[in-house]
Order: sequence, then C-alpha cells, then structure tokens
Amino acid sequence: MGWLKKDPLQIIAFQSYGTNSHFYARGRALEDESINLEDQHIWHLIVNTWKRFETDEIKHVGLNVKLPNNKIIKVTTDNDGYFVTEEDLENLENLTNEEGWLSFELSYDDLNIKRTIQNDNRFPGELLIPSRNAQFGVVSDIDDTILHTGVVSILKWRVVYNSIFKHAKNRIPLEGAADFYHKLHLGFSGSNANPIFYVSHSPWNLYRYLELFLRQNNFPKGPILLRSFSNFLKKKSQDEKPQKQKEILNLLKTYPNLSFILIGDSGEQDPDIYMEIAESFPDRILAIYLRSVKHKKKMLRVRGLIENYKTTMVLMVESSAQAIEHAKENGFIQ
Repeated sequence: MGWLKKDPLQIIAFQSYGTNSHFYARGRALEDESINLEDQHIWHLIVNTWKRFETDEIKHVGLNVKLPNNKIIKVTTDNDGYFVTEEDLENLENLTNEEGWLSFELSYDDLNIKRTIQNDNRFPGELLIPSRNAQFGVVSDIDDTILHTGVVSILKWRVVYNSIFKHAKNRIPLEGAADFYHKLHLGFSGSNANPIFYVSHSPWNLYRYLELFLRQNNFPKGPILLRSFSNFLKKKSQDEKPQKQKEILNLLKTYPNLSFILIGDSGEQDPDIYMEIAESFPDRILAIYLRSVKHKKKMLRVRGLIENYKTTMVLMVESSAQAIEHAKENGFIQ
C-alpha cells in the first residue's frame, strides 16, 4: 500500500514587496509533488505540467513567518492553501541587503501535523523594499512582452503547447529584453536600483516555471505577480477590473512617491489597462512601451487607441533597441 503514502509538505513563498513600515508577503502551502525543474525529457515536462495544476493544498493551517530580527508573524492558509500576511512594522529597511531584498523564513505552526515536512520545517521567502535612490519603478507584462508565448495565436494553441512541451530553460526571451530591463533597473545614474515588477494573467501554478525563466535569461530580480487558478477560470462581472490592473493599482498605492514605466504588448488588454491607469495617475506614469505583435487586426486597433492619446508617452516598438533609444532620449537610462 506504499502508493497511498502522502507526499511531504512544503511552503512556496512568492516574491513580494513592501515598504520600510509595511510587511507584505504571500505564498502557498502544498504537498511537495517533487517537480523537477531541471529535467527536460518530454514525458517529464508533461508530468510536471500535470503536477503544477493538480495541486494538493494544505488548507486552513497555521504558519509562522520569522523575520531576521526574530519577529514572528502568524498567518493561516485559505481554502486553496494560499496565505497573505500584512503587518505594520518599523525599520524594515534595516533588514534588507544592498538591493533592498528582505529575507524571511516560513514554517508550519502545528508540529503535530501527521506528515513529513521538508527542509526541517524551514522554507525561505523574500520581499523587496525599493531603494530610496529609486528614480522610478517598472511594471512589465510577461507573455509576448519578454517571453514568446503565442497569446494571439488561434485558440491560443501556442500558449498551451509552449507551457506543456517546452522547458523554461528552452523558452526564448524577446531579443534584447533582458538588457533593456537591466538598464532600466540601473536608471540614469547607473545606481538607482529601480524596482522591476513582473505582472501576468498566468496562474500562480506557473510561478516557479516563470521564476526559472527569468533567472535563466538574466532578467533583473523582481516580484512576480500572478493570479489564482480559480480566478483564472471564473467569469468576471462586466465592471470588475482585471487582476493585472488591480496589482498595478496596488503598487501605485503602496509607493505614492514613485512614478512608473509600464511595459506590455499590443496583443491583448495591456494597452487598455495601461492607458486607463495613466488617465487616473497622469503625473505618475512616465511612459508606456507596447511591443508590436504579428496580428494585423490587433495592431490596427491599438494604433487607433494611441493615435491621439496625449496623457502620457505611448510608444509601440518592434525591438528592444527602439525602446532603449527612446528611454535614453527621455533620461530614463544612460
């Protein structure tokens, strides 16, 4: 009956963000399905995809969040195993490294859980507190903005194919994107440490996959903001804002003194979301960069949207080189 044995437990902390006085962390408690991020055999890619979405959540269980100063924050997982913890604290910047990352430790609070717990019940987490030297923040879409996905393909079949049959290490970033983002991170002074936030409509199930892709292709480290799979499938009401838009609005609220550059593509909702945000925050959106996609009808629609748009700079680009040139001309980068 060994095949009935339950998997050990784990806690996945999603890279998040905060301020000197506000701690904000989130993640998920799950059974450890032993997903091998390194294996590139086709069968293992299919199995790993299945494991990412057929998750066994650890519901309504208490967790401890331990900060470097030994402060303990208590949090409880929800019905899908997710947790979110927010706490008003002091002098969190004193706990960060030179890039503004604050490391913390997660553990299961109930040591009587009848299950093997991996890593001696110690799981790492990080959140970013942007440097006071930051010139601006950057919010970037992922799909077809820095990663070829095929979101404009018929029935999105390329998205399905790429997500299941391609290893994160074999996915191709858009040419020059990582270089552009590093220049934005460094800013005009070369030492601004501008924060980069990656926002996508993809579900949290793909978090580690996308994290590996960004790391493998040398993109600047930054929080990855996704959405729950249940929300991914749920039909939204007509007046409900997309999750990506909610995340960006929360960033603007969290950092009221920071302006932002928004980067996306012309294929889906990015132009509409970004322009609506700029209308609400005209003094805080410095520029909008939209990568062109190979879809004539969608491109014509976006060109019509931005033709007479004056609230902020909107640039449709065919390449990272175009975006870099524009960013230099406007004093965003060296």
